[in-house]
Order: sequence, then structure tokens, then C-alpha cells
Amino acid sequence: MSAEEILAESGSRKEATLRHFTVNFGPQHPAAHGVLRLILELNGEEILRADPHIGLLHRGTEKLIEYKTYTQALPYFDRLDYVSMMTNELSYSLAVEKLLNIQVPDRAKWIRTLFGELTRILNHLMAVLTHVMDVGGLTPFLWGFEEREKLMEFYERVSGARLHAAYFRPGGVAFDLPHGLLDDIFMWATQFSSRVDEVEEVVTGNRIWKQRTIGVGVVQSLRIIGQCLNKMPTGAYKVDDHKLVPPPRASMKESMESLIHHFKLFSEGYSVPPGETYSAIEAPKGEMGVYLVSDGSNRPYRCSIRAPGFAHLAGADFMMRNHFLADAVAIIGTMDLVFGEVDR
Repeated sequence: MSAEEILAESGSRKEATLRHFTVNFGPQHPAAHGVLRLILELNGEEILRADPHIGLLHRGTEKLIEYKTYTQALPYFDRLDYVSMMTNELSYSLAVEKLLNIQVPDRAKWIRTLFGELTRILNHLMAVLTHVMDVGGLTPFLWGFEEREKLMEFYERVSGARLHAAYFRPGGVAFDLPHGLLDDIFMWATQFSSRVDEVEEVVTGNRIWKQRTIGVGVVQSLRIIGQCLNKMPTGAYKVDDHKLVPPPRASMKESMESLIHHFKLFSEGYSVPPGETYSAIEAPKGEMGVYLVSDGSNRPYRCSIRAPGFAHLAGADFMMRNHFLADAVAIIGTMDLVFGEVDR
């Protein structure tokens, strides 16, 4: 067929209609912040619909907790939002304490507040600076991780672990603060605000940052740390109820009763009176809640977790609609998603 015939035939045809097309965003995408899979309906580069698909990190956490004692269930909460470990522990510990109808000592409350706010800064450093990296800025990310390393050391000094601490427990905290830690936290807190100013100077006025974030997906921890350091009370750091807390380590070296008590506590746990409660805290990402049902045994009858990231992801379609494909990365960054808590 000659060129003239081809042109004549194509000219006689009706104009082809362009159809929308669908693409997968993730779950291997580096900006997905985990195993997020988005099915995006696009008109060229414009997002018409965003359908989040979750569950690729589902581990059956809530069901597993039903087969553990109240003590054994605690470490699962470190593995939900694994950037905000101690705040997860706090929501669970408060729920158990409500069912037991106990009040923790004042020192334990202050220690919890102190490390809860340190955890909030840990989370926000990760959230904001990975967001900056997603839209093209690498330097602030490295600066932020230098500060996170210092906070991880504080974690390690109180719990022995840098990540999964299991430090907040029903009845108080696992250990008292080691000698010199408050002074080191104070020294860190005095210089941290200047580091925040350095990051803001690089990021906030940056032309590329503004172009990637302004109008896209529109929808005080340091002072609290200072108050905790200045007003930290002395005294007990956990309740004086031997049914709930283990005996001192020194007494287990001398007393067979203490050793037996320790063994029974961690192997069989303690019974919680029948009842149900919902306990929520203001976690770094939003409301982190635990609905706990007890049937009077040493295991939770039901534990339902209200994860803030799950609620945020529900708004993905609304926030991404009518934006460009490149803006999806910036919008996901504003959600601060961690799929340990979303999928559970």
C-alpha cells in the first residue's frame, strides 16, 4: 500500500478517543514508605482516582495478642509503628492499668512523659526529613539522623534496646533512669533547637521545596522535655504490687521466693478483672488507641488497635485527586505512614 493510500485511509477514520489508564504505584516504590500499593487512574499525568491496597505487611497482631499473657503482649506494640515505639507501649499500658484500676507513681508518669516526647521528636525527624528526601533534598536527612542517633542512645540507656524498647509496662516503667541520663538529655535539649533552625534554613525557603509542597495535598515537644527535666520527682518508678511487677534483680540472687515469683509472673502472667476499656493517646502521627476486653483470665479476650496511619491512608484518594503523578510522592510524605501499624 502506498503512502497516499495510507493517508487517505487514516483521514477517513474517526478520531480515536483517549481512554484513562491505570498504573500501579508500589509496593516496591522507594517513596511508598513501606509496602504501600496504590492503583492510580490517570488522565495523562493527572490523577483521577487513587485506590490504596494494604495488607502486604499483615501479621495478625491483634489475633496473636489473644494467645499471649498481658506481659507477653507488650512487645507487639513496639512493632506496630516502629518509629514511635514507646508511645505505642503507653496506649496499651494505660488500657491494662484502667482494667486493673491502678495508678502508677508520679515518677513513672514523668518518665513516661519525658520519653514519650523524645519519641515524638524521633518520629517527626524521620517523617519530615524523609519527606524532604522524597522531593529531592538529601542533606537535611543526614543532619536529622545525627540527632536521631543521640535519641536512640537515650533509648538504649534506659531499656537496653535502641528500637524495640518494651520500657513502658503496665504498672510503670521497666527500670529507673540511670545515673547521668537526665544531664545528658538536658545538654541535648539545649542544642537541639539550633539544629532545627539549621534544617529550617535549608528547607523552608528552598524554591524546589515550595514548588513541590505548596498547595499539594492540603489538608511543642522540646518545652515539655524541659519541664520534665526540671520537675522530675523522686520516688518509685513502678507500682508496689508484686502481682504485677517483677521482684528486684538483687533479691532473686538471695531469695528462692523472689525467683519463683519472677518465673510465675513471666510464664503465667497476672489475671485482669473482667471488663472493657478504650485508651487513647496523642501519638506522633495522631490518635493511637487500644480497645481491650478482659474475661478475667491472664490473656486479653480481644485487643483492637486504632492506628492513626490507617485513618490517614483513607484520605489518600481525596488528597491526590486532580494532582499530578509526581505529587503523589509528596502527598504520601505528608501522611507519615508506617505500615507496621497500618497493616498490623
